[in-house]
Amino acid sequence: MRQRERKNEVKQRAAEPSSMFSRCRVVGCGKPARAGTEDGLDTRFCRQHADHYSRHGSPYRRSFTAKELAPYRKAAVAWLEVKAQDQWVRNAVDRMETLYRAAGPHVEAFRLRGLSPEERAKAAWARLRKANIDPGRVVAAWIAVEIAIAADPQADRKPEYKRVQAAKLVHKMASGTHKRWETGPGGVQELHVYPRSRGRVLRHIGEDIEEATALLVEHATLPKLAISNDELEITNDRC
Repeated sequence: MRQRERKNEVKQRAAEPSSMFSRCRVVGCGKPARAGTEDGLDTRFCRQHADHYSRHGSPYRRSFTAKELAPYRKAAVAWLEVKAQDQWVRNAVDRMETLYRAAGPHVEAFRLRGLSPEERAKAAWARLRKANIDPGRVVAAWIAVEIAIAADPQADRKPEYKRVQAAKLVHKMASGTHKRWETGPGGVQELHVYPRSRGRVLRHIGEDIEEATALLVEHATLPKLAISNDELEITNDRC
């Protein structure tokens, strides 16, 4: 009942556009913010940039592609292998394992409907645990994003962008739910469900990773890359 009342209240407010929000905050965008239309309550961005912000963690900067991140992920994995016994690396991996254990029971991807963003984030950690994803891979994902942003002069350097970029990598590791069963004369049936990679769920996952790796990032000298002629060189590899 309360949820329905809240939904109706939001709908009513969205239907009353305010002239105070006549411009999207993204430079060069001439569209009004959603609160200045009948399209929503966002006082900062138009629909296009609000969707972009939700998906990428920045209203104007796109996500790194898999190809762009590949050398940084390779460098991060190699660096972690060299530093496997370092106390800060072990601390980060241990804290990631704690996230796995504290995530609660495994929830199938098709049963996420109705859960809060925080609960969906925990479900992602539970999927990683069930899939036996090495926690070190999650730590490597954060390091890869750290050094990719440091190497990109045009990167959005706000913490939220970094969190979302790392969370998108980890969310892909968690994959989804896949089922296959025999149905008699109809043959084999398959079900593949993938959770959506956007919104507050990514923010929760990113914050979890950032907290788990905080001491490592604070105390370690992360690798830097010098890339030329498709060759990858790792430098500054000391803690």
